Amino acid sequence: MSEPGSRRGRVHDAEGAREAILNAAEEVFAEHGFDGARIDAIAKVAGYNKSLIFQYYGDKLHLYAAVVRRADAEMSVVQNQLYASLLDEDTVTNAHKFKTLLRTAIGSFFDYMVAHPRFMRIMTWEMAEGWHTFAQIFSERDIEDVYQFRDLLARAQDAGLLRPGVDTMIQILMTTYFFCMCYLASVPLYKMVLPGEDVSSPAALARAREYIVDFVIHGMVIDPVETKP
Repeated sequence: MSEPGSRRGRVHDAEGAREAILNAAEEVFAEHGFDGARIDAIAKVAGYNKSLIFQYYGDKLHLYAAVVRRADAEMSVVQNQLYASLLDEDTVTNAHKFKTLLRTAIGSFFDYMVAHPRFMRIMTWEMAEGWHTFAQIFSERDIEDVYQFRDLLARAQDAGLLRPGVDTMIQILMTTYFFCMCYLASVPLYKMVLPGEDVSSPAALARAREYIVDFVIHGMVIDPVETKP
């Protein structure tokens, strides 16, 4: 007889079980969205019984929150490592350093989405469904790093480097998040309307990444030459 919580008759370690369940949940949520996902399906993919899922995560909403927060934590670590060295005193007043900071942040987000297509699909589901599930799990603690970045952008806006008129939070979400995500989510469409064109190879994605980064920076940042009378 299998021990309680065992995986197909084998004793599991708690950390490994949690990771397997989160991976399975990410797969099922990406395929069906929150409303269409079933705990039975997640348990089957994970290879663990439902009772263990409920023991670890309580219910489907808390499991969903764990999937989203894991991705958010991973993105935060990557971005912090990449641009921490750029956050010196004159970053928000030096156009070159500020553009380098944005280039690093936007590019790392694009790279994360390329490497984690399931999470990108989960976010696409959220957008299509009006973010109603995300609203149930959202807390300000989840985006503390975003608020910190917003403050930095606001300082750059005050210094005349960032275009005025739109809140800096909306600017970074509208440009970075949606340009990257919508481009990648639309790759199957590009293949349909551009048969024979290379739109999904590593080289093609690298070109798209560079284009999006340049496009966003050009749209957000006021070049010093623009401020001359």
